[in-house]
This record gives sequence, structure tokens and C-alpha cells, in this order.
Amino acid sequence: MPYAELAWLRQEHGIAFVEEPELPGWPAGPGYWLVLRHGDIRSVLGDPGTFSSAVGGTQIRDPATEEDLHYVRQMMLNMDPPEHSRLRRLLAQSFTPRAVRTLEHQIRAHCTAIVDRMLAGPAEVDFAKEVSADLPLLALADILGVPSEDRWLMFDWANRVIGWQDPDYAVSAAFDHGQGSAMAREALKHRPVPDADGRMPDPRSKEGMGDLYAYAHLLGEEKRRSPGGDVMSILMSAVDDGPEEGGPRRVSIEEFENLFWLFAVAGNETLRNGIPGGMVGLLENPGAQEALRTDPGRIPAAVEEMLRWWTPVMTFRRTATRDVEVAGTRVRAGDKVVVSFAGGNRDETVYADPDTFDIDRFAVTGLDRPRAHLAFGHGPHFCLGAHLARVQMATLFDEVLTRTTWIEPAGEAAYLRSNFQRGVKSLPVRWSA
Repeated sequence: MPYAELAWLRQEHGIAFVEEPELPGWPAGPGYWLVLRHGDIRSVLGDPGTFSSAVGGTQIRDPATEEDLHYVRQMMLNMDPPEHSRLRRLLAQSFTPRAVRTLEHQIRAHCTAIVDRMLAGPAEVDFAKEVSADLPLLALADILGVPSEDRWLMFDWANRVIGWQDPDYAVSAAFDHGQGSAMAREALKHRPVPDADGRMPDPRSKEGMGDLYAYAHLLGEEKRRSPGGDVMSILMSAVDDGPEEGGPRRVSIEEFENLFWLFAVAGNETLRNGIPGGMVGLLENPGAQEALRTDPGRIPAAVEEMLRWWTPVMTFRRTATRDVEVAGTRVRAGDKVVVSFAGGNRDETVYADPDTFDIDRFAVTGLDRPRAHLAFGHGPHFCLGAHLARVQMATLFDEVLTRTTWIEPAGEAAYLRSNFQRGVKSLPVRWSA
């Protein structure tokens, strides 16, 4: 991660124009403004009227066609108020206190089982794949009401979307279809195939994720027909009576499909990369690992520092709807504006010694102040699953650190090739019980 270059740009300019050259699978683009200071990022994300998620979507590169742009605008991630507000309200209704308590209980059980399995095997393990990856998949299966045997389908879907630039992930097929449900077997009939050059279709197009949408359609119909106690069943029964025109409305099957995409991909990747990123911090700072073993009560604050220091989601895009000034620079209507969470989370005017991994950085100051980290975003699109992500990270590190004596590197880590996610593909570690 080029933190030194980001620091220079942040200190000298605050905002920088970045060219978009032609890359494999992507034509050249018009370029974008990269916003690097913590306060400016919060201002951009807090003003959806000026900086739109819907005009061009939230990925840096423009969708290839108008049809693809129309497709991504059906996702809550790429909506502006009031459309975004309506779906956000319905989702908030679905995370009832009872549902959240149930999920927290299940998260603890999943973490215990994952560490049980780790301790029962060899003393060397790939922490990224064999420990970190399974927890968000299991939790998402609980949230979505997906059969647990289908959870590795979500692993493949997330790989294909987030790792489209990475040849190891672009054609991900880790799921064993012979072990999956009938829904999974039917959905896999719609899985796209690589072209003659081995490339999959753009996952930002509906054709590129045909198997995900087929699965979501079948699941949505099942939830409406036979609702359970999971969050998605509650969502399908919820009615929105907000201020928008049209009267009370429920979530349509089509809206459910796009919400499923959001949960299955976005709800997976931040945590899947945040957990091993936090472990990298502990491996590089043995004193921090020792301190958390001595006092596990410091783990929740340490999780906030892990998320700030690692920053799994590095960037997000908006589009300016009018001429506006950002960090003293004129941005024109229609320009792409990309916020750098990786840059904002290392802003030296907000965080003392920002490159230092300090597990007590958030112990006193709390999370509701202007210096809160940006790993979950800010403003109307602040991550809806932030609370559950924090619970998962804190619980897993509690299980791992209280049930082992020490953890150290057992080989070189492998990192994801991406301009979006700071991902960990492999993290070999050696543990002692």
C-alpha cells in the first residue's frame, strides 16, 4: 500500500487528479479527483445532494454501458435519497433487538467452533482462508437465511466481484456443488463461463453474476412463501410507510435480489479482509499481541484500531452534481470524486503517529467524535452492518487469543490485487496452545 505517496498528496494538496489509463478488461477513463483528508472525506460523504452515489455508481470505473449503469442503480449502494432512505428504513426495521441478540449468540458459537477446528488440526494454519473467511460466511448465512452448506457460494461471488483484477479470484470456484442445496444446484446452471482469454464477464453487469441473481430470486420467493426468523425473512414482511409518495410499500423480489447482492458481497469482504488485516497488525507488533492476551478487555478498542490501520475498503466513488470546491480545488459538475479511506484513516491532523499500530488509540476517545475512523464510511451510506462486524471481529480475536499461547508468522502473506479492497488471500501462521 503506497502510504508514503498518499501522505505526500494529502499533506501537499488534499485532493489530486488521477488519470485512468487503459487496463486489461477496462478502456481508458476520464480520470477522477482523489480526496485524501479525513475532514474532506466526511464532507463529501455527508452531502449526497452534491456528491451522488447514483449518477455514475460508486465504483471508480464507469459501467461499460447505459444498461449496466441502470443495473447498478438498482442496488442500495448506488442510490441517493429518497430511494436509498426507503430501503435503509426497511433494513433497519429488520435488525430488531431480538434478531441482533440472536445473531450475537450465533456469532460466539461460530467463533468457538472455528477455533475448535483450528486447535484440532496442525499447528500451522492459513489464518486468512481457514479461520477468517468462514466466520463472515457463517454469519451471513444466519442473516440471509441461507443453508450453511451454501455459504461458500458467497465466497466465490465475493471473489469474482472484489477480485476481478486478480487472476486467482476472477474465476473463483471453491464451492462444491455436490454438497449444496437444490437452490444452489439450480443457480449454478446460470454461472457465466470465462471467454477465450479466460476472463469472466464484468461482475458489475447482471450477466456477470447470473448465478447470484438466480439464487437470490429463488431465496426471495422462499422467504415470502415460508418466512423464518432470519433478518431477510423479516425484511420481506416489513412495510415502509415513510414520507415518500405511493403509500406503504414492501420489498419487491427484484429489490430483494439486489439487497442479497449487497449483503453477500459487501457484507462479506470488509470483515473477511479486516480480520486477517488485524492479525497482520498483531504479528508485526508482538507487544500488542501480548497486551491483548494479558487483558482481553482491550480487544474491542483494538478492533477499531485494526480497522483504521488496515482499512479493508480503500476507496469509494461519488459524482459531483454541481460545481463545487473541495480542499481548495474547483471540481466541476459531472466529475468523478473518489474518497480515499486509506488516506483519511492515516491523516496526521486527526491521528497522532498514524502509521503506528496503537491498540489503545480508541480506548478513551470513543467512536462518536470527529476522529472516528472511516472503515465503515460516513453519512447516509454508513455501513448498516458495522455493529455486527465489530462483534464478529472482537469475538473471534477473543477466542483466538485466549485459547492460544502465541501466534507467529509461518510464511509469506499473499495480498489481493485490487484498487478497491485491501485484501489478504493467504496468511500462514503458527500457533501454540
